Amino acid sequence: MTGKKPAKRSAHGSGVAFQIEGPQATRAIVVHVERRDRNAPEGSGRGAEARLEEAEGLARAIDLEIVSSMVASVAELRPATLIGSGKVDEIAGLVKEGEAELVVVNAQLSPIQQRNLERAWDAKVLDRTGLILEIFGRRASTREGTLQVELAHLQYQKSRLVRSWTHLERQRGGFGFLGGPGESQLEADRRLIQERITRIEKQLASVVKTRELHRKGRARVPYPVVALVGYTNAGKSTLFNRLSGAAVLAKDLLFATLDPTMRVIALPHGRKIILSDTVGFISDLPTTLIAAFRATLEEVLEADVILHVRDVAHIESDAQASDVDRVLDELGIDEVRRSQIIEVWNKLDLLSPENQDVRATMSARTPGTVLVSAITGDGLGTLLQMIEDRLGAEDIVYEVFLDPTDGKGQAWLHDRGEVLDRKSYADGRLRLDVRLSADKAGQAQARFGKTMRRKLDTSG
Repeated sequence: MTGKKPAKRSAHGSGVAFQIEGPQATRAIVVHVERRDRNAPEGSGRGAEARLEEAEGLARAIDLEIVSSMVASVAELRPATLIGSGKVDEIAGLVKEGEAELVVVNAQLSPIQQRNLERAWDAKVLDRTGLILEIFGRRASTREGTLQVELAHLQYQKSRLVRSWTHLERQRGGFGFLGGPGESQLEADRRLIQERITRIEKQLASVVKTRELHRKGRARVPYPVVALVGYTNAGKSTLFNRLSGAAVLAKDLLFATLDPTMRVIALPHGRKIILSDTVGFISDLPTTLIAAFRATLEEVLEADVILHVRDVAHIESDAQASDVDRVLDELGIDEVRRSQIIEVWNKLDLLSPENQDVRATMSARTPGTVLVSAITGDGLGTLLQMIEDRLGAEDIVYEVFLDPTDGKGQAWLHDRGEVLDRKSYADGRLRLDVRLSADKAGQAQARFGKTMRRKLDTSG
């Protein structure tokens, strides 16, 4: 029999987190609770096994050792334990057999349900919200991200100020969810937590103001913003790295990226854009997390073009896309912004040749989509051209005649527009065909005057 290593306390955020000494990971059982719906048409919605697989992925994202996993199918949800007594006893046996310290329940548990299940299993219980919060807590690296995670954690904890964990022998304190709140946390007054929430909200308000100033600063640059969104693990960060040459964490992990990252890149005709990578979305994302990360996700609402990155090799690609649309709706994205969405069908390299042909045909028949592989680079040229076309849809092409020695004028046009063509004449003049937005056209007219005119024939 393998003995469990003792717990130790270590600094983590504003408190302490439970850890296992040495390389041994926390042993966990993952349970997906599936409610049977006799009225649902066959094949509708997500499959229970796919949901269980996703829950296992979430557990692995925080380095849990999964000793067992199962689907608990129930006809009716129980107020006391969510699942029936038979399943409770079955899982209790798995906990004992696998010497599990933690049971991850892929569902939303009430404080009472969590307390009762911990008593029945003699193990820590983490529901879906708590698990996602734990991942976010480990992934956050910026001050804003850390504050947002702590705020969401405190709001989650505030609703659970019951003596749920007093039966446990180990006294685990902490900011981390695997550690639990500990005895002292259970005795904390709601007022103290609310005071901490209020302080964090004030700090976040200051951070949001700073972000708004940065956004206004970018507007003066100005480069359009292109934001990547998508289901977690769809390949956003890999695509971001491929396009920008950045070294953003890109692993086969759910929520590998939490804090937004931005880079300036150039499109085929020289136009510069700000490319923004954001946190991945997921089904049943807790409302508190959407609210907490609203400031971060405002980059999406402010974006000129949105790239919805989809993993088309995933069996539930369509369901994942629906989840992303649902979160965008909750963020308040309007129809104008929706018209600027490009669907990037990623992971072409993982499809069989037959499925590649099927997806290529579907993409060709679906406006606003492009089939790519962020790994191999296939389709990225088409994607960049689509971005350029979207950004330039309302722009106008002008002819600007310059003295060939006017380097500053040429640099000005390259920096603020898209130089589509250049031609030298026998008399020494230089003509640049430049695509300009309405505001830049006005600035160019003031600078170049009569040497600039709208190009009527844009074919050459």
